[in-house]
Amino acid sequence: MRDFLTRCMMKITRCHFLWMLLILVLLCFIFQTFVNRDMEPDRRRVPPDLSSVVSSTTRNRLSTDRGLVHTTTADVHTTTAACHPQSHIVFLKTHKTASSTILNILYRYGESRNLTFALPVNKHSQLFYPSFFVSHFVEGVRSGSVKEFHIMCNHMRFRKAEVAKVMPEDTFYFSIIRHPVTMMESIFIYYNSIQAFSKTHSLDDFLDSSWTNYNSSMPNNHYAHNNLAFDFGFDNNVTADAEDLEYKASRAVAAIEWEFHLILISEYFDESMILLKYVLCWSLEDVVSFKINSRSNKTRHQISPKTTEKIKRWNALDWRIYLHFNVTFWHKVDSLVGREQMKIEVSKLRELRVELAKTCLKEGRAVDPSKVIDAGLKPFQYGAAVIEGYNLKSDLETQTRTQCQRLITPELQYTQHLYTLQFPAQH
Repeated sequence: MRDFLTRCMMKITRCHFLWMLLILVLLCFIFQTFVNRDMEPDRRRVPPDLSSVVSSTTRNRLSTDRGLVHTTTADVHTTTAACHPQSHIVFLKTHKTASSTILNILYRYGESRNLTFALPVNKHSQLFYPSFFVSHFVEGVRSGSVKEFHIMCNHMRFRKAEVAKVMPEDTFYFSIIRHPVTMMESIFIYYNSIQAFSKTHSLDDFLDSSWTNYNSSMPNNHYAHNNLAFDFGFDNNVTADAEDLEYKASRAVAAIEWEFHLILISEYFDESMILLKYVLCWSLEDVVSFKINSRSNKTRHQISPKTTEKIKRWNALDWRIYLHFNVTFWHKVDSLVGREQMKIEVSKLRELRVELAKTCLKEGRAVDPSKVIDAGLKPFQYGAAVIEGYNLKSDLETQTRTQCQRLITPELQYTQHLYTLQFPAQH
């Protein structure tokens, strides 16, 4: 009898232990469920600047989950459970790199949220480029009339110490670069009136004589030689034969990595916008755009392999900067987004762009500047380039028309519009 009771007690003890273990497992599962729910990233509604333009069906189809905020530089931005949209931003607007389109994105984002821009003084369109940036180039700095700036994005020659006098400590710094070969072709067409190009018949003609005829002291000739390096604030007068080329290139790369959180690539513009969306914790609607300040195909020229090598050699410093950041760009894609997810989101971005073109644009695409109906939307023409513009549909509702117009407003007109909003007394 005693043995029987002992065996029964042992069975009961084992059963009690198993039940306790099962209860503990269930409690852990319930606790983890609540923790995960609390840690889910915030999902913001479509911002007001495009919600009235894109159909609800399209918004639902294109909606994307937000990911975590990841590090953009190893020692500056740390991973957090939920991301928060970044609104303190410096964009170094480089030349002939699709930077005007990014400017439009930043302008739209800031205007729709009543953010304050660090605009050039006296209604200028640039921050006194090509001079090195100085803080008092910004309207409202000397007078103290502006207490907080959110976005700085007009052309300047970068100088971090001066920019930091204007922008808050938590500012996100980024820029965009372009392959030096196609960039040089674009520069040659757009800035054909500068002294370096004015007496040459072709890009090859310039490249063949540049080593002996290029004069770096002439106004605006910096456009013709390592212009990316110049915009970032470095000495651009570095030749491929210079003994210290590699040293100067490595110093430039290290400085850019130290001062900027992200460098985008013009050749992968849509991928760049998705990467920007991730690091700024923005939505797809925030980074969608139409091309601004873009040339028509009739003023684009094919570059031969021989000319390509000449350009790489002439702009050797730019070439090394580009090679480095083209690699780091894809490293960031892999670590922050992933290649497969990137393909999915790029597809959604392009689908949204098509939807907006159908909604907003009369012809559904960009047109020759001579065909732009609204004089206030005509893009600025310069050099031998033909810069295309857009026409809005005539039957748009007032709110939709306003939001569509933001998407196509050229850089100069949009800058003046923001200046009027921020400084109405000086209009």
